[in-house]
Amino acid sequence: MRAITVVPGSAGSAQLTEMPDPPLEDGPMLVQTMYIGMCGTDREIIHGDYGTAPAGDDRLIIGHESLGRVLEAPADCGFAAGDLVVGIVRRPDAVPCPNCAIGEWDMCRNGQYTERGIKERHGFASERYRIRPEFAVKVDPALHRVGVLLEPTSVVSKAWEHIERIGSRARWTPSRVFITGAGPIGLLAALIGTQRGLDVHVFDRVTDGPKPQLVADIGATYHSDSIELACGAADVVIECTGVSQLILSVIGNTSPGGIVCLTGVSSGGRAFPIDAGQVNRSLVLGNEVVFGSVNANRRHYETGAEVLARADVSWLERLITRRVPLDTWSDALALQPDDVKATIEFAV
Repeated sequence: MRAITVVPGSAGSAQLTEMPDPPLEDGPMLVQTMYIGMCGTDREIIHGDYGTAPAGDDRLIIGHESLGRVLEAPADCGFAAGDLVVGIVRRPDAVPCPNCAIGEWDMCRNGQYTERGIKERHGFASERYRIRPEFAVKVDPALHRVGVLLEPTSVVSKAWEHIERIGSRARWTPSRVFITGAGPIGLLAALIGTQRGLDVHVFDRVTDGPKPQLVADIGATYHSDSIELACGAADVVIECTGVSQLILSVIGNTSPGGIVCLTGVSSGGRAFPIDAGQVNRSLVLGNEVVFGSVNANRRHYETGAEVLARADVSWLERLITRRVPLDTWSDALALQPDDVKATIEFAV
């Protein structure tokens, strides 16, 4: 079967490779891959920045944002041939740590987890893959062209869940939400905010292309000017860019009791001056919270599937700005000016 593979740590090694059929030990369910989403993580792995192949393999099959169709499934497992499914990315560590032992593997304490397409486990960017039922999530048939968005939706579903948990430390009635970045993560975070009836504001640098209209069409407000003015009265900030200057701009600029969730990963290497005393004063006197969130467990995937099922499918389809055939898969790597999300078509 064909699969997109890399030699981890080796830039320029990505290629469409003939690989053996997926082994039965990966799971009893056989899935035909339909779409794979490309994100910054995939690009960094392809550039050789990180990624780890499974033990005994030189190459890693990439791809952690997936949508597939079940070809084979055991009886009474909750899935049947023809079902649309998304594979969960992370697997609990083998020890396991206290969190992995109770299914909260997204909060692994010892770092010995594995991740499909990223860390020590082959991903979903192959014509077929196998999976255990407990790591597959069923997707509404109406989402047959957009279900590949479930993995990023699961990430922001987790972020929103943790925001609510922190907010519950006191009487909490949030109203205004500020989101930095109108990429897939930012737009899906905004979608959840509007589904909750909140006043959502999204900040991004671009002033044309599809992003401003995508924000407007879910009832949110788009900003591209002053981040401090737009952020100032926010009860919740979800930072989705990883841009250091934006992170510094939002911390300490929320309303009293405000919560800042960081979901973007910074590249590092640049130093910015910061008044640590002023930040400390704002956080302490305002009872404010800044926390990071990444990955997701099964509960967040299931919540994300509900979010997508409630959304306007035509709006979700506009998030996928390019669908690239498998034979020219590398075209999905080069970001285009109007890109939101590029996907690779395996079998439709």
